[in-house]
Amino acid sequence: MKAPPVPQKEGPRINRDIRVREVQLIDSEGQNRGVVDVLEALRLSEEDGLDLVEIVPNANPPVCKILDYGKYRFNEQKKASEARKRQKVVEIKEIKLRPGIDDHDYETKMKAVKRFFEEGDKVKFVLRFRGREMAHQELGFKVLERVKAETAPLAKVELEPSMDGRQMIMVLAPR
Repeated sequence: MKAPPVPQKEGPRINRDIRVREVQLIDSEGQNRGVVDVLEALRLSEEDGLDLVEIVPNANPPVCKILDYGKYRFNEQKKASEARKRQKVVEIKEIKLRPGIDDHDYETKMKAVKRFFEEGDKVKFVLRFRGREMAHQELGFKVLERVKAETAPLAKVELEPSMDGRQMIMVLAPR
């Protein structure tokens, strides 16, 4: 019978979890103490009533800092939360067109497209062919070329017009 695997803890190793002989120590004032024996570093952290936290585990020797681990973890969570807030998820909006689209319908769709670009979203144009329209694919290509020409100041072509079964697809991304 094997012993169950030791579960890996999230976050940096602290205090007695640090399993190396020597560490690069930064004390509670932020001063670099140089390479110190791990037991000496633990003793210094206990004297200050703080924790020894492994900041850079991949360095040789690992860099450890004496600090309040609870406060450190709180600040890390706060940074991660701020990063998530600032992150913009780019959506791909889809606009469906037809080869014989009327001018008014076209203008209405172009208003929506301009709004999508202002919001920072990509737009996927799907031009669907039905029945005998497949024989006149150049009409669909002309519609997509018109779209490309009108949106040139706002967007760049990410995927050129291409056939995919009975539909022609083009993707534009905001500049």
